[in-house]
Amino acid sequence: MTRSFRRAATLAALVFAVYAPAALAHTGPAPTPNSVWSSWSFEPLLLAVLVLAGWSYAVGVRVLWSRAGAGGGIERWRVACFAAGMLALVIALISPLDGLSAALFSAHMAQHMLLILVAAPLLMLGAPGTALLWALPLVGRRGVGRWWKQSRWARALWHACTRLGAAWAIAAAALWAWHAPALYQAALKSEPLHVLEHASFLLTSCLFWWTLLRRGTHGRMGAGIVAVFAMALQGGALGALLTFSAAPWYPAYAANTAAYGLSPLDDQQLAGLIMWIPAGAGYLLAACGLFLAWLSAVEAEDRRREAGAAPFPR
Repeated sequence: MTRSFRRAATLAALVFAVYAPAALAHTGPAPTPNSVWSSWSFEPLLLAVLVLAGWSYAVGVRVLWSRAGAGGGIERWRVACFAAGMLALVIALISPLDGLSAALFSAHMAQHMLLILVAAPLLMLGAPGTALLWALPLVGRRGVGRWWKQSRWARALWHACTRLGAAWAIAAAALWAWHAPALYQAALKSEPLHVLEHASFLLTSCLFWWTLLRRGTHGRMGAGIVAVFAMALQGGALGALLTFSAAPWYPAYAANTAAYGLSPLDDQQLAGLIMWIPAGAGYLLAACGLFLAWLSAVEAEDRRREAGAAPFPR
């Protein structure tokens, strides 16, 4: 176990050192309608990160299940959720959708919504922290535990960021900041900044969904439902601004949209509708799921109270 982990870490470091410049290079001109289906993005650094993450999760689950039995510690459905989240990342970042996002703002918006609304909640449902911790050798797990106990600043920062209001604000701020015309245009011209944009969407969304979905918060699910509705409203507001704008916000797409039968404004309106309607429906489904979980938790608590209550005297 220790040797395999060290080999994987060494391989990842070598891949980063050798291929990082290529992975961060500009990907070239936007694909045409005829070439879009062949525009898969096989950037070595991205592939290395995804493979290492999936491999580490699988190792952690295998070690945990070898001790607690299949489904122990991490349920099977959580493993399925994590696998689905990884598939969503592949679709968003490797499939031709990534190439098409260089040509159309609407495709770029679909890519962002996959990261925020599909990949992030599925990955967090998979309990990745538990799996990745068990992927470490015993010495590594103990080292992480000691560091966490000794790092008061890290614990304080984590507790501050995982308050529901703070997590909501961080995710919402990332969404609005990166869609500001100046910053968005800069990300289109700089691949490292573009990588940072996608990473911030995924990480801040993971923070928000983890805060909502973590165990032991059934008593606060009412606030979580409100937070999901508020997230839908602020995203819908940005989508409405894009949809009803009289002029395109991002001139960088102007040279590419005609090949797909769209004007720059049509492309932006489609992107706004994607953020407004399908994304809003996704948040609504999440709110319904939280509500059902809340009802289930209340019913379970009532059953426990009834089972523990003394029988009524005759």
